[in-house]
Amino acid sequence: MGRKKRNSDSVEGSLDQNDAPVDEVPQREKKARKEKTEEEDAGGGTPCVIPHSLKPMEKRKKRKTMIKERNQTNSNTPEPSKVRNLIKGPDVSQAPSPSSVLPEFHVGVFRDLASADLSVRESAAEALVTELWSVQKVYQKLGKKGSNEDEAQLEAEKDDGLKNCAPSLRYAIRRLIRGVSSSRECARQGFALGLTVIVGTIPSIKVDSLMKLIVDLLEVSSSMKGQEARDCLLGRLFAYGALARSGRISDEWISDSNTPTVKEFIGHVISLAAKKRYLREPAVSVVLELVEKLPVEALLSQVLEAPGMHDWFQSATDIGNPDALFLALKIREKIAVDSEAWSKLLPFPFSPNNLFTVDHLSSLSSCFKESTFCQPRVHSVWPMLVNILVPDIASQEEDVSSGSSSNKKHKRSRRCSSSEEDITNNIRYFCEVVIEGCLLMSSHDRKHLAFDVLLLLLPRLPTSCVHIILSHKLVHCLMDILSTNDSWLYKAAQFFLKEVSNWISNDDDRRVAVVVALQKHSSGKFDCVTRSHTVKDLVAEFKTGSGCMQFVQSLMNMFVDEGRPEDEPSDQSQTTDENSEMGSSEDKDSGTTSGNSDFLKNWVIDSLPRVLKNLRLDFEAKSWVQKEIMKFLAVQGLFSASLGTEVTSFELQEKFKWPQIATSTALCKMCIEQLQLLLADAQRGEGSQAVSSGLESNDLGSYFMRFLGTLCNIPSVSLFRPLSNEDEKAFKKLQAMDTRLSREEWNNGPGADANKVHALRYLLIQLLLQVLLRPGEFSEAASELVICCKKAFAAPALLDSSGEEDEFDDNGMPELMDVLVDTLLSLLPQSSGPMCFAVEQVFRFFCDDITDAGLLQMLRVIKKDLKPARHQAMDNVADDDDEDLLGIEEAEDETDEADAAETGDSDDHADDSEEMPRVEQKVEEHPASDDSDGGMDDDAMFRMDSYLAQMFKERKNSMGSETAHSQLVLFKLRVLSLLEIYLHRNPGKPQVLTIFSYLAQAFVNSHVAEGSKQLGQRIGAILQRKILKAKEYPKDKEIQLSTLESMLEKSLKSASRTRHKLVASFAQNSTFWILKIIQARNFPKPELQKVLEIFQHILVDYFDSKKCRLKSGFVKEVFRRYPWVAHELFRFLLEKCGSAKSEYRRVEALDLVNRVLKSCIPGKGDGDKERASALKFWKAHLSSLCDLIQRLLSKQLEKQSRRAEVRRFCSRTLDAVLLLKLDKPFVEALKPDAYAACESQLGDLFLPFKKLGKQKG
Repeated sequence: MGRKKRNSDSVEGSLDQNDAPVDEVPQREKKARKEKTEEEDAGGGTPCVIPHSLKPMEKRKKRKTMIKERNQTNSNTPEPSKVRNLIKGPDVSQAPSPSSVLPEFHVGVFRDLASADLSVRESAAEALVTELWSVQKVYQKLGKKGSNEDEAQLEAEKDDGLKNCAPSLRYAIRRLIRGVSSSRECARQGFALGLTVIVGTIPSIKVDSLMKLIVDLLEVSSSMKGQEARDCLLGRLFAYGALARSGRISDEWISDSNTPTVKEFIGHVISLAAKKRYLREPAVSVVLELVEKLPVEALLSQVLEAPGMHDWFQSATDIGNPDALFLALKIREKIAVDSEAWSKLLPFPFSPNNLFTVDHLSSLSSCFKESTFCQPRVHSVWPMLVNILVPDIASQEEDVSSGSSSNKKHKRSRRCSSSEEDITNNIRYFCEVVIEGCLLMSSHDRKHLAFDVLLLLLPRLPTSCVHIILSHKLVHCLMDILSTNDSWLYKAAQFFLKEVSNWISNDDDRRVAVVVALQKHSSGKFDCVTRSHTVKDLVAEFKTGSGCMQFVQSLMNMFVDEGRPEDEPSDQSQTTDENSEMGSSEDKDSGTTSGNSDFLKNWVIDSLPRVLKNLRLDFEAKSWVQKEIMKFLAVQGLFSASLGTEVTSFELQEKFKWPQIATSTALCKMCIEQLQLLLADAQRGEGSQAVSSGLESNDLGSYFMRFLGTLCNIPSVSLFRPLSNEDEKAFKKLQAMDTRLSREEWNNGPGADANKVHALRYLLIQLLLQVLLRPGEFSEAASELVICCKKAFAAPALLDSSGEEDEFDDNGMPELMDVLVDTLLSLLPQSSGPMCFAVEQVFRFFCDDITDAGLLQMLRVIKKDLKPARHQAMDNVADDDDEDLLGIEEAEDETDEADAAETGDSDDHADDSEEMPRVEQKVEEHPASDDSDGGMDDDAMFRMDSYLAQMFKERKNSMGSETAHSQLVLFKLRVLSLLEIYLHRNPGKPQVLTIFSYLAQAFVNSHVAEGSKQLGQRIGAILQRKILKAKEYPKDKEIQLSTLESMLEKSLKSASRTRHKLVASFAQNSTFWILKIIQARNFPKPELQKVLEIFQHILVDYFDSKKCRLKSGFVKEVFRRYPWVAHELFRFLLEKCGSAKSEYRRVEALDLVNRVLKSCIPGKGDGDKERASALKFWKAHLSSLCDLIQRLLSKQLEKQSRRAEVRRFCSRTLDAVLLLKLDKPFVEALKPDAYAACESQLGDLFLPFKKLGKQKG
């Protein structure tokens, strides 16, 4: 290895080259060539081959002897040329007779043995052993007959112990041994493979001689250092491995049990393993290779008694030798007999239970810690320990049971067998002592090893042992690592959690165990600390009702568990934290154990309703889970036990349990809030299923009220807080009314009335919980709602003798719907989200009957503001009027942009609410009443003040989280939801105009003086979707034209004065909507005169005032959508084309006239009626058009572009006249001056009319 190769493929040249020193090779080759030439010249025959290992005098003597013998036997020897053809390489040291020729051996196979391709190496090894075996067989057959006695004596003088091997075989063995020490490509693997097959195939090779040769050729001298010494050591290791794999050692012992070969071989390997640390594990693999081939008797008498083996085992625990432990476990596994050799490593007698005791595992701690030497690969001892810890039988039983998931969990409720208990205990001790005590509390490498070992254990792990693996210290270690992205073990921890998730798969038992362990040991903070969604994603994967129910039950048990939230390890002495930074941050931040417990319970309460979000179950299965969650939240949030912590209800046949430590008020409130959410989700999800099916058992609200009544009747159970007299009366009234409404709903059956009753019942339930959640705030509203329920369903079953109905029916009392609206509004300001949803559902079923007074009461809330911005808005308008407007040139440049924007608005491309934050000021006027009080009477004002007072009542206690303005905005948003419901159900009622008026004013006000963007967007969205772009719109005859005229005037004025695009766009869309209503009413033409006057007034302002910001695109769109407006204003436009103050406006007016004329040209598909109408229009305005053309041509505009516009207008007009065959009336209507101007200015465009002009003249 490492020496130059000869071009010849013969063995002799290579052998000589390898045996000789490098500096002597060229000289010897030169001498060999010289001697060969002399022999050929002298004898003329086959050259004599002399080994180069001999001295020169010996070579000369031997050469003379060989020449003499050759001359004596010349007659019996073939011709030299034939010998050279048969022997292409010096495989033999003499020229034999034809019967004594040895087969050919090619040394090129050695190059292929070092190839990186496995198939190439295998082919080379096969070719090598085939050729050598052929050579050896011929060599053995010929014996001394086929070889020279002197040559054999020369080969024997090498004293390598391979006397019975052919020279080629001896050369190959020596070269293979040298080759295993080479680090080139895959030389070690290839040459070891070749050595294995040769030794295993050719029995002539003596094992003892081969071991001696390995030591001689690969001896590490004192002068070797670094890579050279390492190559020799690894070469010996590979050579021993090849020898063990060949099977020759085991065969020799089987043939002769007294042979010392086994002991010598084991002694050599153990001695080699002791030299370097990295040689231990592969040396053990070599020993185990031999152990697998030897019988038990040989292991006891040879392997265990080998030199150095006993000392190696005894010192393993002192120096930390995991390889000795692994070897002892493997040998013990095969012989199944205890031995004194490994008394310090394995227990006596050996058993898994004795192996995994705390004391014995502690004694092996040094071996476990030192096994990190081979990272990132896991040491072989760990899979062995895992196999002993969890046998295959246990894992198979677990796989069978887990295959049925949680569906068969009730069948596995029997006691664990003794073996299962032993496995559980062994796993516990292993995790506490080895994982936590030895690895987790040490270096980063050992933490990484802990994760790897647990991943090895995970596939075999019983579900009941998950909490042991995911212990308190392991979970905190994961939290410490994952809390920092740049942590050294961050990716390892992430990979560990990923593998745990993959292991869970679809097994609900495993999922429950993992989630509970992570959250219990982290006090519910795992996702929060690690900044991940690990637990959230695991919870979201529950798909079955049984799995979800199992998880819910586990959360309930966790909540009422009397123990500490962290399960401390059983043996404190073995799990003391040696790393000061380990698990300390969370303990310091959490404060006290009770604080952690409350945080964990907080997570439990928050997670219970969330489990239902991802379930895809039928209604009944989902109701079953909802009921269990509802009962738990009701018990823990609403009640407390006065005697002990357990109460049994014989009526419900259930046992209820509370935590030993009383639940805090904050947790009780959270339970009530989650209970409200659960009921709201049930109401939202059931739709009308419960009502239509008539199955009250599936109605979660009914079940909750019955459950609540049952617990209230248990003497040893009381509400979690005492109620005041008013709240207690309201609580009982709500309970009684729900019972009555439940009977009413049952009696009515499916229908509109049943839906109303159902919505009211859920509102009563939410209000009852709100009374408990916020005492002293909702008792009055509860009493009013009960009265409304009695009045709405005035049946004998709902009446009582309290006298409230008589009071309600007095002549001075308001309408039912007014009181109901007032009550609903009083519930909105400080209610929870589920409460507001219940209010919306009641309003949805009752809004069809709402009165105008009730609607105005809602609209006044939208209009109400803490500080009216009326004066501020007027100041802004005044400032707006004083500002300088853009010049004509700038306005002209902006025309195209404005046209595009306004056309987009008219085409309904976008919702204006998206641009609302851009508006900063309010227009001068807008369609709404300017009276800030809105005409409210004293009672209405009192109710409004009570709403606001209720909103701001807790402002002082809000700790600055909410302001009065934000509370008012929230109140308005909730009222807007009610108005949206009303508009959705009543899009064509006249009241829509009233709602539009108020919302329009609020829309503009929301953008004045930094109003709420959210409120402005919400109002704008409602205006766009539910009013301006709705398919239906008010068409009732009760709508007064004067109202529409007033709204139209203000919309047009807003569009012409505002400088903000959003307000202008809204005003334009409002104009289109109002005109659509006017057109749908089909008012007589005389009644529309005021509408035309409004438009004409705006157009006058557009043509004459520089302050007008009305865009021509908007006017064109009005003319396109409503042609009757354009036709009535056509004469006015013709007049403004010549009288507008600026040329720009004149050109704009001319463009409008051109659009109107173009719309009056009949198309190909128009009928006779349309043609007659168009001719009538043209004839009526023909004279005015002639006058306009005269003014335009006689008074030229200054800019060339504008003169071109005039010319184009005249050209289009003349073309239309010719198309309609009105050329003769047109010429007759032209005055002489106009005719002359057309003739001179228009040129060829006027040629068709000249003939008629001459006839006229």
